[in-house]
Amino acid sequence: MSAARLPLVAGNWKCHKTVVEALALATEVKHGAGALRGVEIAVAPPFTALQAVGKRLEGSAVVLASQDCHWEDAGAFTAAVSAPMLRELGCRYAIVGHSERRHVFRETDDEVRKKLRAALRGDLRPILCIGETLDERDGGRTLERLAAQLEAALSGLGAADAANVVVAYEPVWAIGTGRNATPAQAQEAHAHVREVARALLGGVADGLRILYGGSVKPDNAAELLGQRDVDGALVGGASLEAKSFLAIARAAAGRG
Repeated sequence: MSAARLPLVAGNWKCHKTVVEALALATEVKHGAGALRGVEIAVAPPFTALQAVGKRLEGSAVVLASQDCHWEDAGAFTAAVSAPMLRELGCRYAIVGHSERRHVFRETDDEVRKKLRAALRGDLRPILCIGETLDERDGGRTLERLAAQLEAALSGLGAADAANVVVAYEPVWAIGTGRNATPAQAQEAHAHVREVARALLGGVADGLRILYGGSVKPDNAAELLGQRDVDGALVGGASLEAKSFLAIARAAAGRG
């Protein structure tokens, strides 16, 4: 991890936590994060808890993120939530293109591109998720797939906007399975992402934060986060318990 890139650890709570449960978790994370330095911490509760959690986190070191963002600012899009709405609630980040959105809800690369630009337009920093399936990895197409997803999302982006993008590498085969990429596999993928980003964005890519997201846990975080091009983590299951999430954040702070 480069000292020039402040590590980011973001917790994606997915479809978990009522408002009461989310407030309890946010309070624990808020108190535990207060003493940490050298790491940025974000949490992404479900939409129903964003406002309450945002209020609870005010004045703390923990920032609010959304799990998704619609590609239009307003309109006849039932159940969609737009960037201006999220920004009004205090969100600083928006996850776009998460593997579950791509594979469960069938989001396309073009939809992810539009969401990323909507987030930027709405003063949110997008966390762009990319990653390969098990079939793609076994078929030797990992790097090709990552490049295609990056090109679809980032082509034509100006330097000012590109500087606000975060990329999260998610090996789809390692999400919620208990499996995770080895540190060497993670570094290979992250280095490739930075190389492709450099071709697309120029020198901005040197400051691009690339997170690892695939069954990150306290017992593997330090080794994964110690890789040169791993700049933090997008944490799923382990973010639902404050102790484990904060342990990962401490590992990132120690490597920053």
